[in-house]
Amino acid sequence: MTRKSRITTDIDFNRDGRQQSFLRIPHSVHRSAYGWIAVPIIVIRNGDGPTVLLTAGNHGDEYEGQLTLMKLCQGLEQEMVRGRIIILPAANYPAVVAGLRTSPIDDLNLNRSFPGNPDGRPTEAIAYYIESQLLSIADFAVDLHSGGSSLMYVPSALTTVVDDDDRATRQLEMLRAFAAPLGYIAWPGGEDRTMLAAANRAGVPAIGTELGGSGTTTVQSVAIAERGVRRVLRHVGSVPDIDVGDDPPATRLMEVRTVDYYVYSPDYGLWEPLADLGDEVQAGQPAANVYCPQTPWREPVPAHFRESGTIICRRVPGPVERGDCLFHLATDCSF
Repeated sequence: MTRKSRITTDIDFNRDGRQQSFLRIPHSVHRSAYGWIAVPIIVIRNGDGPTVLLTAGNHGDEYEGQLTLMKLCQGLEQEMVRGRIIILPAANYPAVVAGLRTSPIDDLNLNRSFPGNPDGRPTEAIAYYIESQLLSIADFAVDLHSGGSSLMYVPSALTTVVDDDDRATRQLEMLRAFAAPLGYIAWPGGEDRTMLAAANRAGVPAIGTELGGSGTTTVQSVAIAERGVRRVLRHVGSVPDIDVGDDPPATRLMEVRTVDYYVYSPDYGLWEPLADLGDEVQAGQPAANVYCPQTPWREPVPAHFRESGTIICRRVPGPVERGDCLFHLATDCSF
């Protein structure tokens, strides 16, 4: 039996019309004994049709999705919608306010907190509410991410391998509809604490994105995010007449199969990249050198690519610690 979430809201998810309010997370602290954290939520319902859950701000330093969903909720009118759209532009609100990947309240990463805990810390409570209350009523889900402060991606959409052929087909169709320059399928790697993993448990076709990063936005990344969300809403029949602009080029379909598609720093220091975003690289090729400022006469420690493929992501900051991700590859596929 699913335990009841401690998060409350005055939103009536079954009522037609437009509602905008907050999820209230009980939060008793020194400055506010009976306080609560307010997570903004917008619900637009208009008769029969699919329920689409749109989330951003899962990580607070990823801005393309937040901007996209704020602009979307301001422009959508009830009569445009068929069914129900649930919008969380700032899913981990404390992290969004702080501009951090993790919440400053509990130092937790929402996208590593599913399925959550109704009696846990605020981030765990948010994860539990999304999985138990929102994904349980959703027919489709889109979770908008970018590389945040530490990574930069070629604008991409992604989904995961699932064991249901019909859902796998729907996810691939959503990926193509989003029409990011790259669309990749992530093979199972043991990570079951993400929003996409939660959607999989709920049986909901879902896609995510990695729309850019570097702790900022660009004209291109925001445009890809806005167009992509609109195209998905049209594709699933949620907002059939929404303006999506001109058709973009077809998505380049790729896959990420194993941990060997990632390159990690082998040491502490300053890293020198030996390749860049979009480059085609070969297994065994030098990827980076890590220099030690404390002993500048010491030879750098090298890192190498362990797979051949295309670089779709690279680290932004120069200082590194052992285990920091430097590069992320993908390879073409024929899904």
